[in-house]
Amino acid sequence: MSLLLETRDLKKHYGEVKAVNGVSLPIRQGVCFGLLGPNGAGKTTTVEMMEGILTPTSGEILYQGGPLGSRFKEEAGIMFQSTALQEHITVQEILNLFQNLYVNCRPQAEVIEQCALGEFLDRDSKKLSGGQRQRLLLAISLINDPQVLFLDEPTTGLDPQSRRNFWDLVHTIKASKKTVILTTHYMEEAHELCDEIAIMDHGLIIASGTPHGLLNEHFSHSVLSLPTAEIPHDINEGLGLTMHHLKDRVEIFSDNVNSTLQLLMQHNIPLTHLQIRSHTLEDLFLKLTGRQLRA
Repeated sequence: MSLLLETRDLKKHYGEVKAVNGVSLPIRQGVCFGLLGPNGAGKTTTVEMMEGILTPTSGEILYQGGPLGSRFKEEAGIMFQSTALQEHITVQEILNLFQNLYVNCRPQAEVIEQCALGEFLDRDSKKLSGGQRQRLLLAISLINDPQVLFLDEPTTGLDPQSRRNFWDLVHTIKASKKTVILTTHYMEEAHELCDEIAIMDHGLIIASGTPHGLLNEHFSHSVLSLPTAEIPHDINEGLGLTMHHLKDRVEIFSDNVNSTLQLLMQHNIPLTHLQIRSHTLEDLFLKLTGRQLRA
């Protein structure tokens, strides 16, 4: 599969602040690529350079093997994290407005159907729910039938039902062989949608690959979770269990679940509230970037 978009040693410095400090990302055509990272990691700056909004301090950004130019602007769609829409005009009027900005556009009826806007085309944009507003913003980003679609925190603030509805829309876009570049703080969302991910911290890429491949690379054990109140304070003395204490639960990392369960039962620890799970992208994210709160 050929590269659609590529960054080479991309840097963005603001005086002594190195917001992005040498990011190289190959993004293949037809994939959903997720860029993850804590607040201040540099992911927004990186994406804004890839979108052509910010000028890099140094490095290259290539679109289909050449520099960003007029072709990229016609073939890229962007759904910003926050967009101010004109009030007191209808959804239909907004779609008409943005359609007039491009030379080549998809049939508007297709976009309306794909984003499920048909029921509120005559509604004032100010009166849309959160989920409806996000679907409208997605429709705007699809008006020009983009080859690459940037989605910046697209489901922030949505309820679970609206979030999953939006995921279905992204799956539909992926099925049409479009390239999607996603930034998100929801690790479940990244796992659901992304074929490949890169994790940033302090302006650098600290891990990249497929979600499944990265989890296999960094974890070889399962996680057993029990209420803290059901585990004696001295239980780990002589048992050799690797434990992580949370607020009200204790996580036990185990390479052999059966042996660990037998050990717990031998020490009369109740298993009624036991939870067993595999590691998730959230575990990987916290392992690589730490648990310290970022500003």
